[in-house]
Amino acid sequence: MKQPMTPFDTYKEYLAYKNHFSKEKYDYFRYAGKSRASLESFYKRKDRYFFEKTSRKYKDEDIRNFFLSNFISTDNPSGMWIGNIIRGGEGIFKEWQRRQQSLFYNFKGTNKTMMEQYGLQVFLEPSDGHPPLLKEYLAGNLSIEDVVIYEQLFGYCKDYDKKLDDPVWHIIGMKIRKYLPFLNIDKEKYKDQVISELNEQFL
Repeated sequence: MKQPMTPFDTYKEYLAYKNHFSKEKYDYFRYAGKSRASLESFYKRKDRYFFEKTSRKYKDEDIRNFFLSNFISTDNPSGMWIGNIIRGGEGIFKEWQRRQQSLFYNFKGTNKTMMEQYGLQVFLEPSDGHPPLLKEYLAGNLSIEDVVIYEQLFGYCKDYDKKLDDPVWHIIGMKIRKYLPFLNIDKEKYKDQVISELNEQFL
């Protein structure tokens, strides 16, 4: 039987998520969440109490999702200190859990609004500065899951990389690419929903 995460294991998970979301070349899945952390360096940290607290509070999978939800909530993952995550992260984690539980339902409603307002081509088109997709995300009308799902369905990031040369897209684009492998969806189901909504407009 696998032993639950120790405080040191929790610390390594924290570092792995921090590296994944803040460094272009680090991939959590490729490196299996490994880091160069040593037990000696861990015990020298004045903030190790936070990792001890987290390892006691959550089950292993919840520890990972706790870090995941908090790192995708920020535009500055390299500046995410464990103390700040512990103090304000519980609410972020619970909100993330709610979004996962209603992922398709939420996407269905949001997609209906976006397709009625823009249509798919205009919604994704970056020819005149920031595309509506990005504007709606920045305005809080699309969740990070929504924009990741659209990327999984239509692969717009590469096009935006070529056409949007600005720091806002660089930050958001990296977040989308980094979050994408954590979000497993039935692509056909979601794509069918987009097509169905588009067809509705021509009936």
